[in-house]
Amino acid sequence: MLQGNLKKMSTEVVDDQVQYYLDLGGERVAVNDLLSKKITLNLDGTIHCTHCGKVTKKSFSQGFCFNCFRKLAACDACIMSPEKCHYHLGTCREPEWAEQYCMQSHYVYLANSSALKVGITRGDQLPTRWIDQGATQARALFRVQNRRMSGLVETLFKSEVADKTNWRNMLKGSSIEMDLEFEQERLIGQLYEGLDSLQREFGLQSITDLSDENETHEFNYPVLEYPTKVTSINAEKTPLIEGTLMGIKGQYWMLDTGVINIRKYTGYQATLTF
Repeated sequence: MLQGNLKKMSTEVVDDQVQYYLDLGGERVAVNDLLSKKITLNLDGTIHCTHCGKVTKKSFSQGFCFNCFRKLAACDACIMSPEKCHYHLGTCREPEWAEQYCMQSHYVYLANSSALKVGITRGDQLPTRWIDQGATQARALFRVQNRRMSGLVETLFKSEVADKTNWRNMLKGSSIEMDLEFEQERLIGQLYEGLDSLQREFGLQSITDLSDENETHEFNYPVLEYPTKVTSINAEKTPLIEGTLMGIKGQYWMLDTGVINIRKYTGYQATLTF
């Protein structure tokens, strides 16, 4: 039995196989080893802010109390919509934080999770970002100067391809293998005028095309059986979660009783029994 505050699972890739780990109460659990076992996850209703540590009645932005949610740059609207970054206007909530996390190289990528999608991430978050989305294939398109530029390029690509994962389809394992190199060439061919316009405005070094130096990455997830019908478990309404673990994908546990997004309950006090 382990007890502590939940946080998103960490991962590593060994021979294309994703290995999951859950840190709970100072202990590290290899979640892959729990496949086919009956487990119990009990949330007692206590939530600790992941920034200040205070107890909060409600979690905002996956793990923050309301005060931290209002003041932290990590919770600003531009985190979800990076093209709205306002660091260059001098109005960032935490300029020093932005210099470390936003004013560094980012990647714009294509991924195949539930279907083809475009996304962005910091350079030090690959392949973690792809795995968190349950991508079976992924390929970086561009390296750009900062987070705002990644958002502007992503917005351009959203006119042709989705930027969201259909998490229900992802958990059904319904994605079909794609030729991401072909999709990359196709989309750049369609959108080159917009890319050229951004480079004229922000400089040639603002966007680096990775077509000639990149590869498609593939990931296999520890899943014994995909659900035919995805039933989401709401831990707020059902704090005692029991079932046999049938698979792990993205940040989801697939139990024979339903699926739960572990990351959604970051900061929640929980007891895990297996």
